Amino acid sequence: MEKQNLETKYNKWIVVLSVAIPLVVALLFGVNLRKLGYDVEPLSFLPPIYATINGITAVILVLAVRAIKNGNRQLHENLMKTAIACSVAFLGMYVAYHMTSDSTKFGGEGVIKYVYYFILVTHIILSVAIIPLVLITYVRALAQVFDKHKKIAKITFPIWLYVAVTGVIVYLMIAPYYAH
Repeated sequence: MEKQNLETKYNKWIVVLSVAIPLVVALLFGVNLRKLGYDVEPLSFLPPIYATINGITAVILVLAVRAIKNGNRQLHENLMKTAIACSVAFLGMYVAYHMTSDSTKFGGEGVIKYVYYFILVTHIILSVAIIPLVLITYVRALAQVFDKHKKIAKITFPIWLYVAVTGVIVYLMIAPYYAH
């Protein structure tokens, strides 16, 4: 019963964060401090850093799955906490960059343009969907409801991995078009 209470206790936070994070990111994405008259330098150095963090997140996720499949629960837990921390760091840097810099337009043409936008759109949609999935998966582990944790982790892992990998791909595809 205590495990159920822990899950129930965190369900409200999962809903709040799953709605608030995308809303705040969307709102802040539309705020450009420089255009509002603030004297801030564009944080143009951030995209390669947060793309690298996405790549690191992908590697950590794979290592975490290997750890749990090898029975190393403590390593798995530590890796997953690190993956969550990386995702939070990514989000902070992503928002900071977009609040201080103009958006970069993709300059590719033809088929590559459609490939880019397909990857970008699926990345954005799934980056919103992954928030509640990660939170639910994490809470089920905290509650030590490992049968339910494992069940949702099988959904969470591939989506989170896709978001992390496509974040790197989007960066690599748009990097040649960043203003220097």
